[in-house]
Amino acid sequence: MKFKFRQPQLYRFLEFCNEEGLEKTILDCGAGGNMPPLAVFLEHGYKTYGIEISDKQIKRAEAFSKENKVELNIAKGDMRKLPFENESFNYVYSYNSIFHMKKEDIKVAVNEIKRVLKPGGICLINFLSINDEDYEKGEKAGEGEYFRIEDGEKVLHAYYDINEAEEHFKDMKILFKENRILERIYEGEKIRQGYIDYIIKK
Repeated sequence: MKFKFRQPQLYRFLEFCNEEGLEKTILDCGAGGNMPPLAVFLEHGYKTYGIEISDKQIKRAEAFSKENKVELNIAKGDMRKLPFENESFNYVYSYNSIFHMKKEDIKVAVNEIKRVLKPGGICLINFLSINDEDYEKGEKAGEGEYFRIEDGEKVLHAYYDINEAEEHFKDMKILFKENRILERIYEGEKIRQGYIDYIIKK
C-alpha cells in the first residue's frame, strides 16, 4: 500500500536518509497517532521502531497498523529515557512531538536521541517557533512555555527563537535548517503556524 502524508519535511528527511546509504534502522520518538509516519519508512525498506508516551496515541497507531496490515514496532516509552542501547540507530526523528514538554526536558530528550544515534547517523527534530500565532497564549509555564487546551486536555507547548535550539547541536553538524511560517485554513479559519526544522548529523 502506498502511504501518503501531508508533511513534505518527512519526505525530505527520507531523501537525506536514503542518500546516506547506511543500514536502514530508524526510530520515531513520538510515534503514535492515526497516521504514524513510520509507515512511509517501512514502505521504503526501513526496519522501524517507535516510542510513544500517550496510551491514546498508541491505540490510534495500533488501529492504523491493523487496518493496513503493517508492523511498525511502536511501544510505550518516554523520549527522555529511551529504552535502547547507545548507538543503536542510524536514523532517528521526532516530528511535531518534542516541543510538548518543558525546555529542560527537551534538552534531556535531545541528548537521548544523540545517545542512541550511531556515529555518522542523522536525525530530524523540529521545534515550535515564536512566529506561531499561539505564542504567548494560554497559561504560562516558563520562559517560552505555555499550556493550551487541545481535545479537552491541557497540553504544554514550548516555543523557540530562530537560533535558540542550536545550543543542543554544538557537537553535531547541521545539514539542513528551515524556519517555516505557514498560513492555512483550518476548520474554516485562517491560522499561522511557525516551526524550525533541523536535520543534523552525528
